[in-house]
Amino acid sequence: MKGKFVFTLIKGLAVLLLLNILGGFAYKRFDLTEDARFTLSEPSIEAAKKFDGPVIIDVLLEGNIPPEFARLKSETLQLVKSFASINNNIKVNLVDPLENKAQSQQTILDLQRIGLKPANVTVEEGGKVSQELIFPWAMVNYNDQTVKVPLLKNKLGASAEERINNSVQQLEYAFSDAFTKLSIKEKKRIAVIKGNGELDDIYLADYLTSIRDYYNLGIITLDSVANNPQKVLDQLNNFDLALVAKPTKAFSDEEKYVLDQYIVNGGKSIWLIDQVAMEVDSIFAGGGKALALPRELNLNDFFFKYGVRINPVLVNDLYFTQIVLASGEGNDSQFNPVPWYYNPMVFSKNNHPINSNIEAVRYQFASSIDLLDNDYQKTVLLQSSPLSKTEGTPKQIGLDVLNSPPNRDSYNDGNQPLAVLVEGEFSSAFKNRIKPVKLKNAVEDGKPNKMIVISDGDLIKNQLQNGQPLELGYDKWTSSFYGNKEFLINCTNYLLDDTGLINIRNKKVAIPVLDTEKVENKRTKWQLLNIGLPVVLTLLLGTAFGYFRKRKYST
Repeated sequence: MKGKFVFTLIKGLAVLLLLNILGGFAYKRFDLTEDARFTLSEPSIEAAKKFDGPVIIDVLLEGNIPPEFARLKSETLQLVKSFASINNNIKVNLVDPLENKAQSQQTILDLQRIGLKPANVTVEEGGKVSQELIFPWAMVNYNDQTVKVPLLKNKLGASAEERINNSVQQLEYAFSDAFTKLSIKEKKRIAVIKGNGELDDIYLADYLTSIRDYYNLGIITLDSVANNPQKVLDQLNNFDLALVAKPTKAFSDEEKYVLDQYIVNGGKSIWLIDQVAMEVDSIFAGGGKALALPRELNLNDFFFKYGVRINPVLVNDLYFTQIVLASGEGNDSQFNPVPWYYNPMVFSKNNHPINSNIEAVRYQFASSIDLLDNDYQKTVLLQSSPLSKTEGTPKQIGLDVLNSPPNRDSYNDGNQPLAVLVEGEFSSAFKNRIKPVKLKNAVEDGKPNKMIVISDGDLIKNQLQNGQPLELGYDKWTSSFYGNKEFLINCTNYLLDDTGLINIRNKKVAIPVLDTEKVENKRTKWQLLNIGLPVVLTLLLGTAFGYFRKRKYST
C-alpha cells in the first residue's frame, strides 16, 4: 500500500516536471478580460519585435501612491508584461523617484528639467485630505536613447474614474509609439513651406521639436517658383508631407500648381489657414477694437477642387477659452481672465484615431469650413459646439462685447466644421485648365492620398516667454493646457503612418473603479465580513470538531 502511494507521488511529480519543461518551450498567455485590454494589436507586436538588445522600462510609480495611481501602476505593469512576452529583451523596473526624502526637492527639480511634469493629487481618505506629488511617467531606454512615456492622461472636467480609463486606454499606443521612436532607422521627411508670410520658426518650435523623433525636417521656399518651378517641385517631391502654417500673402497660380502637382503625385499636406485677418494684439493696439477683414490667399479654387471651402467668417462660440486683460499700472497691475467668444474651446467627438482621447483644442479667430459634394471622403475631425454661430466680415470687433451677456437664442448655427480630413484619389485642381507653367511629367489624375485642412493658423503657434518658445497648447496667461500639440502630432502621424500604429488610439477599455462614497459608508460592514466572519467560523468549526471528537472517543 505504501509502495503504491510512493509510486503515484513520483508519477505525479514527473508529470508536473514534464509540463513545466514543455511550458518553457510553448509559453501561452490567455486574456480573459471582457475588453481584451491585454491583447496587443499587430502594430504593437511588430514594434516590440524590432529590438535585438536590452530595452529597460523604468516605471516611476513605486512607493506610497494614491489608490487610483495604484490601479494605473497595475495596468501599466500588466501591459509591459504583455510586451515582454513578445520580446524577452524588454525588462521593467519599478522606481520610486522620491525615495530619498532628503533630496526630494532636488529630484523634483531635476525631473521637471527633463520634461517630467508631476501630478499634484488630492487624496481624501477617512475624512482626511492630503496632497501627494506623483510622477506618472515611464522611461524607455535602448542603446543610450531614452523616450519619455506619459502614463497619466488628463482631460478637462474628467472624474477620477474617467481619468484612469483615459490613461489606460492610451497606454498601448504610448508604449508602442516609444518603441517606434527608438527603432526608426529611416525617417520620413516633412517640408515646412515658406515664402507666403507663414509663421516664423520660433512660433513653430515646440511642434517641430516634438516631431523630430519621428521625422526629418526641411524648408521649401516657394519664392523660387517664379524663376524655376521645376526645381522647386523636384525638391518638394523629396519630402513626404508639406506643412503650410498660417500664410498671410496670396499664392500665385504658379505656386499653387507646383503644390498641386506635389499633392496629385502622392505628397501629403497639412494646411492651417486664417481666412480672416484678425489678432487679439490688434484689438489691444487699437485701443480696444479692430477691424476683422477677409484675407485673400488665392486658394479658394484650389481647396474647392478637393471638396472644402474655408469661409471668410468668424466662429463665435459659447464654449470658449479665456484671454487676460490688464488693469492698473506698474506694480498695481492686475491680470484678469475674461471670456472670449472668438476663441472656441473645441471638444473632440472621438470619431477617428486622430482625435480619439485628446484634450480640448484651443482655436483663435477660427473660420467655418463647408464640405462640398464630390467623390472625396471627408471626415470632420473638429467642430464648434452646438452653441455657436458665424459672423461675416468685414466686422469691427472690440472688448465692448464683454460688457453685456450674449444672447443665447442667437447661437443657433452650431457644429461648424473647423478641421477636415480629405481622402481619395486626388485629381489636379488644374485639370482641364490652362496650366500656368510647364512642368515635366505633369499628372491630372493621381494616386490615393490624404490631406488635412484646419481653419486656424494659430492652432500650431506656441507662445513665447522671455524670447523662448513655450510648449504648444500652454497658455501662459491663464496657465491652462490644451490639446493642440497632441492633435497636430496625431494628424502628422496619421498622414505618414504606414504601420497602422495610430489606429491603436481607437482601442476602448473600461476599468471598473470602486465607488469611494459607498466604500466609506460600508467600510465597517466589509471589515466585519472580511475579518470578523473568518474568526467566528474558525471558532465554530473548532468547537464543533472538539465536540464530535469528544463524543467519538469518550468512554
